[in-house]
Order: sequence, then C-alpha cells, then structure tokens
Amino acid sequence: MSRVNDQLVSMITQLVMEKMEKTTEGQAPEVITTRTEEPLIKFYDTAATKGATELAEPMSTTSEPLIQLYQQGTPQQAHLAPATFEKPLDVAIPIKPFQFEADRLTDSIQAAKKHTPARIGVGRAGTRPKTKTWLKFRLDHAAAVDAVYGEVTEDLLQKLDVFQVTTKVTDKEEYITRPDLGRRLSDEAKSLIQQKCKQQPKVQIIISNGLSASAIEENVQDVYLALQQSLSNLNIDIGTTFYIDKGRVALMDEIGELLQAEVIVYLIGERPGLVSAESMSAYLCYKPRIGTVEAERMVISNIHKGGIPPLEAGAYLGTIVQKILHYEASGVELVTKEG
Repeated sequence: MSRVNDQLVSMITQLVMEKMEKTTEGQAPEVITTRTEEPLIKFYDTAATKGATELAEPMSTTSEPLIQLYQQGTPQQAHLAPATFEKPLDVAIPIKPFQFEADRLTDSIQAAKKHTPARIGVGRAGTRPKTKTWLKFRLDHAAAVDAVYGEVTEDLLQKLDVFQVTTKVTDKEEYITRPDLGRRLSDEAKSLIQQKCKQQPKVQIIISNGLSASAIEENVQDVYLALQQSLSNLNIDIGTTFYIDKGRVALMDEIGELLQAEVIVYLIGERPGLVSAESMSAYLCYKPRIGTVEAERMVISNIHKGGIPPLEAGAYLGTIVQKILHYEASGVELVTKEG
C-alpha cells in the first residue's frame, strides 16, 4: 500500500512540473541592459593595474563656479567677486583721524541755534544720542561737578584784598545737604566781622563761592572793580568787603543785622547748569534783617561771558544801588514806588 502511494505522489509531482514549464515558456522576463562605455564602478585587483589606467577627461567641464556670491539684487544682476592675493598681508593700512559727521540742519534750526545755547537740533543715532552730543553732555556735567566741589584760590582773595570767614558748614557734603547751616555764620566769623568791618556803611559788598567756585574765579574781579568804580563815581560810601566760604543767599540777613548796612550787595556763584558752570548772581536788598522775605530782594543773574558781561554788570549794579537808596526800598516795593 505504501509503495502505491509513493508512485502516485511521484506521478502527480511530474504532471505539476510539466504544467508549470508550459505556462512560463511565453512569459520570459525582459532584461534591460544599459550600454556604457565605462562601468559606473571599477574594481582593481592590484595597485599596478590601477596605475595603468588614466583618466581621459576631467570630471567636470562646466565653466560655472561651484559657489557663487551675490550682493543685493537678482542672480542675473550679481557678479562673482574674484578673490585676489596680489597685495601682501603685512602692508600697513594708513590710519585716518576720526571726524564727526557734518551736521545737516534746516535753516530754521540754524537760525534758532544762533539765539540760544540750548541743545537743539542735535539729532539722534537710532534711539540714542549721537557720540558728539553725548561727549559734550559728559564734559558739561563734569564741569558742573567741578564748579560745586571747587574752591576759590587764595591768590584771587589777595588780589581783591578781602579776608575770609566761614559758616556753620563743615564740608561740601554738609553744605549741599544742609542749606540751613549755610545761612548762619560761625561764631568765629561773627567776631571777625565785627572787628574788621566798618559799621553802618551805606553799601556792604560780600562775596561767596555759593554753588560755583568757577563763577567767582572767572567773573568776580571784573564785577567787583566795576562796581567799586561805579559807586565811587556816585559818591556812595562802601564798607569793608569780605569773602564767605560756603555761604547761602539768606546769609545777607544776618550780616545786615551785624553791620547795620543800608544796602547789601551779595556776589555769589549760581547753581551750575549744563550750559554754563561759570554763571554768577548779584543779590541786593535794602536793610536786610533775619526774617526778610524773598520779595524784598533783587537779583541780577546770568553774569558771565556768555550772558551779561562782568564789566557791564558791575556798572549796572551801581545804578541799582542808587535807586534803592533813593526810594529806600528793594524788590517788589521798589518796583511799586518807582512805577
């Protein structure tokens, strides 16, 4: 039985194989071949065989550069910037001196700048000031700081022939933070003033650095000499002039009580600004006493080379003193009586 089965399986297998061969005779697959003069990949058995083969043509025959650099514009408008190494690397490049860019201002701004020292038409660089403007600002700020913390030289005081007294202020920091101490004389100052100064003068001139020693250094000599000459021409008696270190304006009230002067002229350095750190003021008051209000004072300010000329200011102060003595008033009251 087993033998019959084996023969049957063998016969069936042979019939299936013949059937499959007949089916595949008319459907032979097509083989697509590519003719190439040279194979895509070459294999060499030895180094000698490899050396015997030479390349007949270069790999690339195109004239276009591998990398193109373009500036703004379309690629058709751009051109390749050729690299050159003709200039040696060790050649020194000449250094040009730095120059600020020229200011291009309109006619109206230029006309306005002729009438004011304010910072107008300076422009900006983006969101920041221009370098020239910023450096000028820093310079003016430094000058203002120097004016506040500076001191009047002894040489100037000797030229003016004045003696020096102090207030209750001990140093610059206290002078800035405690204005009340700058309005009162020290005990030594009171004694020295009573000893050296003329009592009950018509006009008492006092000088103080105030908030700008630079203002006194630059202007007080011309103002003081011109004021002396003006009062002398008007036959007005002048008391003994002296200098107060770190004084405030209201200090003239205490001095008025000590000396019983009819008019006090107080030459003092102004608070420095970013336009000028050398501006001086002249305060005048008729019979000042402790408790005098500000409406009773008069002031001629902005005395410096960029404002009121010092010599002119000194001469003008003489005429103001003459009016104060004539009307026996100063400040608002003088304006009322004169008008």
